[in-house]
Amino acid sequence: MVQRKDDDVTPSSKPGFDLTTPSHEEYERLEAGLDEEERRVLLDSGTEPAFCGLLLEEERDGTYCCRLCGLPLFTAWSKFDSGTGWPSFAVPFDEDHLLELRDGRDGMMRVEVICGRCGAHQGHVFPDGPPPTGLRYCINSVSLEFAPAGEPLPDRLGRGAPEGLALGS
Repeated sequence: MVQRKDDDVTPSSKPGFDLTTPSHEEYERLEAGLDEEERRVLLDSGTEPAFCGLLLEEERDGTYCCRLCGLPLFTAWSKFDSGTGWPSFAVPFDEDHLLELRDGRDGMMRVEVICGRCGAHQGHVFPDGPPPTGLRYCINSVSLEFAPAGEPLPDRLGRGAPEGLALGS
């Protein structure tokens, strides 16, 4: 679970999404909705096998959200085929929607990316992506939920989307 600095103001991203860490009760409720593979990847920083994630071939317009809490993490326009076997994105939805951690597991130094609200493991970011960022966010399909353009985003915490925000168009 991510812990942000407490102050008198509810933390929010530039687009207006509430980034307040879920309460213990909310977190338990979110965890209860996960299957075994989702738990292994999201909660235990696992990795799904390459080339078998359900979102690898997704080509519709829309938004990719955190499977655990529903926070938007990427849009379809930033997705690209990296040939690695996992969905890859060049730009996050908002820089505050992802947090980066040093990851020295498995004998290599990498940068892990987690949801900026709930702390769920998403994947890793590498400096070998396309312009304009040169970054490749290599993300587990099981860590994401896809919301097609024109459909509501998942709202597992009941916080709603910011007013007037048009997504996936």
